[in-house]
Order: sequence, then C-alpha cells, then structure tokens
Amino acid sequence: MIRFGGALVLLDIEGTVSPLAYVHSVLFPYVRHQLGPFLERHGKEPTVRAALELMVAEARPGRSEIPELAELAALVHELMDRDAKQTGLKQLQGLIWEEGFASGVLHSEVFPDVPRALLAWVNCRLQVRIFSSGSTHAQRLFFGHTTAGNLRPYLAGYHDTTTGPKRFAASYTTIACEAGVTPGEVLYLSDITAELDAAREAGCATALALRPGNAPNPPHTHPVLASFAEIEIA
Repeated sequence: MIRFGGALVLLDIEGTVSPLAYVHSVLFPYVRHQLGPFLERHGKEPTVRAALELMVAEARPGRSEIPELAELAALVHELMDRDAKQTGLKQLQGLIWEEGFASGVLHSEVFPDVPRALLAWVNCRLQVRIFSSGSTHAQRLFFGHTTAGNLRPYLAGYHDTTTGPKRFAASYTTIACEAGVTPGEVLYLSDITAELDAAREAGCATALALRPGNAPNPPHTHPVLASFAEIEIA
C-alpha cells in the first residue's frame, strides 16, 4: 500500500488510467483512417487550421504555410509513426476524436479500478487532475465517454504540453500552483519513470503504474502499484 496524505492526485492517461493497447490499437488508427475525410470536411475551420499551422511550425521550423492534403497527411503519419509529443499534432488528434466520440463510434477504455478510485478520492476531498501529452480537449473527450460512463465530474482540471514538457520539473510546479497546493501535496502517477523523476524533483510524491502491457522501465526508486486500490488516503 502507498499511504498519501496530500491534497492532489495527478494522473497520466496512457498506461496509467487506460491500457496502452487502447490508445495505440483504437485511437491512433482512428485518426489515420479518418484524417483525409476529416480534413476535406473541416480543413478550413479556424480551430483546425490553428492546429495544422502549429503542427507544421513545430515539425518544419521556418515554414508557416499549410501544405496540400497529400503532403499534410504524410506529415501527420510521420509524426504519429514516431509518437511525437507535439502540441499541434495532439490538438488535431483531439479534433478528429471528437467526431468519433460524438457519433458513438468511440468509447474510451479505463482500468476497472479507476472509477472506484476517483469516487473514493473525491469523497476524501482530494483534487484529481490529469497531465497528459494529449490535448486538454482530447482529455475531456476521453473522460466524458468512457465505458464506465462520464468520469469528468470527478476531475478538477486538465493539463497538457502547453503547461510544459512532462519530463521537466517546472511543469509539476506550475500544475500545483494552478491547483492552489504545494508540490509536496501532490501525488503523481505514471507509467514512465522519467516523468516521475521530474515530478519528484519538483517535490511531488510519485508512484509507478505497473499495468498489463506497459513497457519495461529502467531501474528506479519509485514506489510501484498495480491498482489504484493500493493507495491509502491518510
């Protein structure tokens, strides 16, 4: 058991709240399949153009114009092939997923212990927030359309890479400040030890999620858990 007496539980999504397989086998292929039709329907809308412009600027420094559809699709596939954590790409993915969730084609998958833990933590008057490389828009969609129902009422906030990189200690300090707590009152849960190292450097408590299908991590000194039920609230 991990005993926690702080004020905020901060959660990663992939490999922590949701199986890695769901993201890589369902959400990412959906983007690839829907990319062309989506851009043909919505490519001129302001929110879509803003995401595309940011994606191109991040991937091709010095270039500002949005390329033609074929080149644009090739760029998206290139970035996704290397799992680039770029803000523009993540914003575009979130906009495409929005259609899938709204139509009922997509329902996000969470581990069975997650809804029970969220309810228990909120009942203990803890804040629960999300920190993911996926856009905050995509995070809201994800938790609003899970196989366990709408989990958004349990969440106090969402943070993505516009807050800062997940492997930078300053990002966790910023999140704590926005939540009105100190880093020492935060417990961060993730499946990536490099992120946990950054959170611990900021002063947060940490724990590594050992979920089925997660990739192995290098040697570390973080507490480990296989279920959120292993967290005891002081």
